[in-house]
Amino acid sequence: METTKPARVVRIGGLTLTFLVDETDGAGEMIVFEFAVEPRARVPAPHFHQAVDEAVYGLSGTLTTTIDGTSRELRPGDVAFIPRGAVHHHENRHDEPAKALVVLTPGSIGRRYFEEMAEAVAGPGKPDPARIAGIMERHGLIPA
Repeated sequence: METTKPARVVRIGGLTLTFLVDETDGAGEMIVFEFAVEPRARVPAPHFHQAVDEAVYGLSGTLTTTIDGTSRELRPGDVAFIPRGAVHHHENRHDEPAKALVVLTPGSIGRRYFEEMAEAVAGPGKPDPARIAGIMERHGLIPA
């Protein structure tokens, strides 16, 4: 079994995700990625996970995480736990990049979800809302 491999990177607008562990690793029960948000970017839209818990650990900069209507700034060393069913979103309200380490468990919202989403929002014009909603639903995310 391979225990080391290069990280996989997915870019979506002002967001860069560097996957350290994804659904192809082990039994697929955990996803771990670095979540880098450009200054003044809000990503993703408010949503909740049907069956996935999320932990967000601040690495650099300041990331504002809103959970069930309550906003909290995450700085290096801070952690936020987002239980399944909690409506949440993240944004960088500041003029410098923000980075966090994100852990999702179980691993049903993995790299493939973000790759599909990146493809759906790429290109000219506005993304098709029905296509976005379909991708989210297939991976257990519900727009709020």
